Amino acid sequence: MSENRLHNLNIERAVLSSILFDPALYEEAAAKLKPRDFYLPDHSSIFEAMEELERENQPIDEEFLRKKLLQKNKFNEDVFIEIISSSPLSNSQAYIGEIKEKAVKRELVKLARQIKEVAIDQDLPSDDVLDVIQKRLYEISLDATTKEFRDSSEMVISTIKHIHEMKKRGNNGIIGVDTGFRELNEHTAGFTEGQLIIIAARPAMGKTSLVLNMAQKALDDGRGVAIFSLEMPAEELMTRMLSAKTSIPLQNLKVGDMSDDQWSDLARATDVISRQKLFVDDDSLININQMRSKLRKLKMQHPEIAIMIVDYLQLMNGTSGKDRHLEVSEISRGLKLLARELNMPIIALSQLNRGVESRHDKRPMLSDIRESGSIEQDADIILFVYRDDVYKGRAEKEKEKKAKAEGREYRSTFIEKPEEDAELIIGKNRSGPVGNANIVFQKRFTRFVDKGSPPIEIIYEEK
Repeated sequence: MSENRLHNLNIERAVLSSILFDPALYEEAAAKLKPRDFYLPDHSSIFEAMEELERENQPIDEEFLRKKLLQKNKFNEDVFIEIISSSPLSNSQAYIGEIKEKAVKRELVKLARQIKEVAIDQDLPSDDVLDVIQKRLYEISLDATTKEFRDSSEMVISTIKHIHEMKKRGNNGIIGVDTGFRELNEHTAGFTEGQLIIIAARPAMGKTSLVLNMAQKALDDGRGVAIFSLEMPAEELMTRMLSAKTSIPLQNLKVGDMSDDQWSDLARATDVISRQKLFVDDDSLININQMRSKLRKLKMQHPEIAIMIVDYLQLMNGTSGKDRHLEVSEISRGLKLLARELNMPIIALSQLNRGVESRHDKRPMLSDIRESGSIEQDADIILFVYRDDVYKGRAEKEKEKKAKAEGREYRSTFIEKPEEDAELIIGKNRSGPVGNANIVFQKRFTRFVDKGSPPIEIIYEEK
């Protein structure tokens, strides 16, 4: 491609001239263009100066623009005269779009050169090369630029805007994705953009069920959800979600043993879920680079994706082939950076060490997380799922087994209940208090609910 086809100085001059002629056009241009989108450095400096004048609530006119450029030592008399002498545009929108189009093409040309550099000159592994390409393509597609320091005035404006947006939500205390649990929302205000949330538990505590309940809440709120399921196939996840949504016992769903009313409920639930933005990748051999690549691509195709779930962290493969602790550090740091990059919360499930079983009080703590150092450091929120009845039931079975081996009769007083009290222990909360959230686990439906909440009504939206 000829270099001349990647820029048009006449159009750049005309757009800048139109803004000086009618400063109201600046907002239209600023909605699409950044200073770096202008090919000529002097044009870029002029648009940057216009940006500063607008932020300072100063007039965007010839006199103030000249003064601003002189202050920054970026005033070019010849270029300035050319712009002033250019005729204003009658259709500025089309020309603004043309500047953007050429800027994107220049970025793609730069990427092509970068691919050659990392693939041939630096001889990087193919996975690393693909990661570089995917990340840069994602940035270009979102018109992302490298972030610079943000000054206090810009941050104050952004913060006040955010506060007003929260006010419009009705002062419900939730500023992020609703977790679906009242007490947990009170501690966390919901899961917010850029957060890495770790949900950890020993096996059979219900951490997968919990996170699927959270996913269903997000879906019902109109948000998109992406799940990387390394432990179970997508069909099994969907079966659990359908059981929780329809109040049909999971075991009945698995074998198809349902009444006519339950079949009708199932049909309505599948119709609703099939229209929601749920995406599941059940590749059990995925690594952090592949996960980044897939999620970036999905986010480009479906910007409504608002939360990602990984089930579970220790099953992910590393890319270094080094010590497992170093690989887990790479994975946890990669997930945190990905949450920041895509501006969305990421929930990762994690296993706990066996050491918790040997304590009298088996409630988990931060040190119980497998390879806990890096995970604890990278996570914004760490939640532990704890059900005391699980341990009570296991203890009774051990007593029965021991008595049988000794030829004794043992009558257990433990009664397995259809609903068990459970705790969400907030072990770390970077932006709020730690503590406990009390919930209830409904076994038959693999569903957690708020303690004291009324029976769940099955409500289906109309098409």
